[in-house]
Amino acid sequence: MAMAAEITPEELEELREAFAMIDVDKNGYVSKAEINELFRAANLPLPGYRIRDIVQELTQNSDNLTFEEFSQIVHGLKSTEVAKTFRKAINKKEGIRSVAGTSEQSGTQHSYSEEEKVAFVNWINQALEKDPDCQHVLPADPSNDDLFRAVGDGIVLCKMINLSVPDTIDERTINKKKMTPFTIQENLNLALNSASAIGCHVVNIGAEDLKEGRQHLVLGLLWQVIKIGLFADIELSRNEALIALLRDSESLEDLMKLSPEELLLRWANFHLEEAGCSKINNFSSDIKDSRAYYNLLNQVAPTGDEEGVPAIAIDMSGIKEKEDLRRAECMLEQADRLGCKQFVMAPDVVRGNPKLNLAFVANLFNKYPALKKPENQEIDWSSIEGETREERTFRNWMNSLGVNPQVNHLYSDIDDALVIFQLYEKIKVPVDWQRVNKPPFVKLGSKMKKLENCNYAVDLGRKEAKFSLVGIAGQDLNAGNRTLTLALLWQLMRRYTLNILEDLGQGEKVIDDTIVSWVNDALSQAGKATISGFKDGAISTSMPVLDLIDVIRPGSIRYDMLKTEELTEEEKVNNAKYAISMARKIGARVYALPEDLVEVKPKMVMTVFACLMARSMMKA
Repeated sequence: MAMAAEITPEELEELREAFAMIDVDKNGYVSKAEINELFRAANLPLPGYRIRDIVQELTQNSDNLTFEEFSQIVHGLKSTEVAKTFRKAINKKEGIRSVAGTSEQSGTQHSYSEEEKVAFVNWINQALEKDPDCQHVLPADPSNDDLFRAVGDGIVLCKMINLSVPDTIDERTINKKKMTPFTIQENLNLALNSASAIGCHVVNIGAEDLKEGRQHLVLGLLWQVIKIGLFADIELSRNEALIALLRDSESLEDLMKLSPEELLLRWANFHLEEAGCSKINNFSSDIKDSRAYYNLLNQVAPTGDEEGVPAIAIDMSGIKEKEDLRRAECMLEQADRLGCKQFVMAPDVVRGNPKLNLAFVANLFNKYPALKKPENQEIDWSSIEGETREERTFRNWMNSLGVNPQVNHLYSDIDDALVIFQLYEKIKVPVDWQRVNKPPFVKLGSKMKKLENCNYAVDLGRKEAKFSLVGIAGQDLNAGNRTLTLALLWQLMRRYTLNILEDLGQGEKVIDDTIVSWVNDALSQAGKATISGFKDGAISTSMPVLDLIDVIRPGSIRYDMLKTEELTEEEKVNNAKYAISMARKIGARVYALPEDLVEVKPKMVMTVFACLMARSMMKA
């Protein structure tokens, strides 16, 4: 009998993404009714009899499937015989293409979704239509492999990152002319390190993968970047009208804990309920007949009540079409009248592609939320606090490491400590997973189970990681105490950064003074001004950082574009933006923001110099 092949980390990440697509309410499991849909999302279509066998086996113990159980099932199915069946099914499946070559570790063949490629091409073509720097590769033809060639020089990727999170990349640092293998490598470094800084998981993606246009990796990165942009405003602190979605039995805190996916589903059902229609549970199987979409479009279309916004009447006659495909085509004609046809074509709706339909709904929400902030409700608006810069940095850092589930809201999403445990493993602190309570957490006793996890997390920090956790208890993590939670997260991030340096230095212990000494040695040898430490006021100009980059990569800094003396606040910010982007361009994975340099935030300043030190040691 053939041995089951191991699941590679890359494949495991793909399985997590597929699971997250179906587990839209983020409760840690999918129902038995969604199992077929789950295997389709993972590009692992199974024959009906096999799905029925799995459901029958599952029903003996539970009606739900956790991610761990799903991955175990996939592992069991990965015998040589079944893997061949999968590949054959994938090759035949409409919209799925095999990628040349196989995984070195498992021998499994990668595949990518043709329909997703088409959707992303169309989105990028429209988004960058007027950008003069992209005219050499755009518009890309969705019917061929133009997209994979278009990302090869890094310019399109840098532009898309800036569209999703404005000002992430300083335009002055993007190489746009006289492209050579070296300048292309710089652009791709800049794109990958900037994508990581905004929360994309790029651990298994290298510049060479993008240069060669490896399809599944290109599409995976593009989806992360596009999704971040689409979800940016689906957040209560940035869109107070979302409070209209608050249910009678809920508190404001309950609403603030919802992920963007959950808020989108809540939003769609809010409008469907207003229309007197049945609610939906997902953006895959429940929208295949287009009826929910028809009613949603009709509810959010402008009525002409707002000044300067003309009314758009939705033609509902197509909802009577007998065939699903024709009904979807008619529905998309109406979506096009709203300028919201992006991401899906009729077959994508009928097949229930969860990723593209999620993007379609997010785009519709961003253009026509059709929500009004309640006026006569007793709500403590002061409690709706936006994410601080420090919180955003930690959240993006965690997500870039591929923690699961993804962190949308820093405190509520780590109140069970499961993400904390994953971070401990990243810094080489062993976790006894037998002691960890795992989801799904039943409502009765869930708080106690989460608290037990948090207590264990603090215990690990004190005894194994040797962190300074004076006054911090498990209850503080569970309750989302900002100050104390951030104190733990900072020590995790600091240790992660120092571990990289120690690995490069063959285990030699690294402390803050080690980094300062290295920085000053490098600067003084080049005849440049040194620093007194991470609180040095000169850092507010970013000149010490820029000088160090120029030492590591001689001639890389364009000093003629910088103001170096008697700087205004605006000029300091401009210098800092340039410094952070240049650090990423030469290959340093920096998570700090320009404001951290301008305000001389010692902790984040340390990480910038540490990352540059690591980059220099790699070169050596």
